[in-house]
Amino acid sequence: MKSARTKATDIPQGVKNAVYERDNGICVVCGRAGFPNAHYLSRQRGGQGIEENIVTLCMDCHYAYDFGGVYKHEAYKEIIRDYLKRQYPDWDEEKLKYRKWSDRV
Repeated sequence: MKSARTKATDIPQGVKNAVYERDNGICVVCGRAGFPNAHYLSRQRGGQGIEENIVTLCMDCHYAYDFGGVYKHEAYKEIIRDYLKRQYPDWDEEKLKYRKWSDRV
């Protein structure tokens, strides 16, 4: 049985389909073919599996984003953040995080 947090951070197939279409199936960092399975705000930090938190990345960029060290991660994060802000004018990083209690900030 999955916990509520695990369910909230999983990426449903419908979200993957919508993100793939939004991103035209290409990596938002380098422009190569990619997969819509990268969290802007990581699952480890409570990042939800919602369209506003998921982007398409190629395998190389996804690996670099996850394991490329702090400088590379921050550079990629800035590119992804700017992209998501262009896609969603009211985008707010605080709304991406799973919160067990709705009144928590």
